[in-house]
Amino acid sequence: MTRSTRRLGVVLFQLGGPDSLEAIEPFLYNLFCDPDIIDFPFARIGRKPLAKLISATRARKVQHHYATIGGHSPIRRNTERQAQALEAELRNQGLNARCVVAMRYWHPFTAEAIEQVYRAECDELILLPMYPQYSSTTTGSSLNEWRRLFRSDIPVHCVETFYRDTTYLDAVIEKINDAIWRFPSPDSPPIIFSAHGVPLSVINKGDPYQRQIEETVALVMARGGWRNRHRLCYQSKVGASKWLQPSLHHTLQQLSTEQVREVCVVPIAFVSDHVETLAEIDHEAREFAMRLGFTRFEMSAGLNDSPTFIRGLAEIVRRAANAPARATIPVRSLGRQFATPEFAAAAGVD
Repeated sequence: MTRSTRRLGVVLFQLGGPDSLEAIEPFLYNLFCDPDIIDFPFARIGRKPLAKLISATRARKVQHHYATIGGHSPIRRNTERQAQALEAELRNQGLNARCVVAMRYWHPFTAEAIEQVYRAECDELILLPMYPQYSSTTTGSSLNEWRRLFRSDIPVHCVETFYRDTTYLDAVIEKINDAIWRFPSPDSPPIIFSAHGVPLSVINKGDPYQRQIEETVALVMARGGWRNRHRLCYQSKVGASKWLQPSLHHTLQQLSTEQVREVCVVPIAFVSDHVETLAEIDHEAREFAMRLGFTRFEMSAGLNDSPTFIRGLAEIVRRAANAPARATIPVRSLGRQFATPEFAAAAGVD
């Protein structure tokens, strides 16, 4: 029996995260083995030993982050819920859709997602990285891994960014409003947008991430209509090399010297709660702010499976499905991202 409608496969790409404390080191090893993360002359020989060194050292340093949020990352659960909600929304709109999750550095890996796509006998694919802004280290890496492993002539549509999508922006604004209205005077606290940082070497090679983050903040502030002051900062720095600045901690210190005592932090580059939001911001940065004398610290929740966000993703998928498809996906190469000394240093610092 043949199907009467075409089946649309939607692949949601994410970073992934360890599902136990024991999985932290192999998760980090997979990350630092990524050629889109570490590349240098003779990397084919040196990448794996270097990744082993960094991951062993980093695992001991970040274990407490995962311990504070239950001993594992919730990113798989949250992304799978997004996939389930998106599939239901698309089917409600009359599309025969199958949504699967492809994690870059932990289960379910990209190869596992590809097997699900094959089994579902999809006629057409939408590749949907769950990163609103493009970076060669996130979206680029995920799509490169897909291209290395996928062996089919199924038509493919690729969504590289969605930070300008108005429904996505509305979903972010909803979460900010939820946090702002927890303050006695909602117009008072500055809104601090915190994005995952990347090394300046990546930006200097042409990566559009910083520009797109800045544009996202401008779009959210204009559409949200708040009168609050706002600032943009970055988090999650690794190693001794120069990363995007200012850091979240530096921003909190600066606000403290200005006698600011309330702050609302918005994780702007993330679409779900995970270790960077729950541990780095809501636990570590909160404790740091309290030591600085802040009396109120609120963080806006991740988008997760917010109905507005899921509706926005469905709109993005439908637009992509109506665009011309390709048999293969384009590859952006921005050159080598890091030099060996920078990542050797990463093995020994925070």
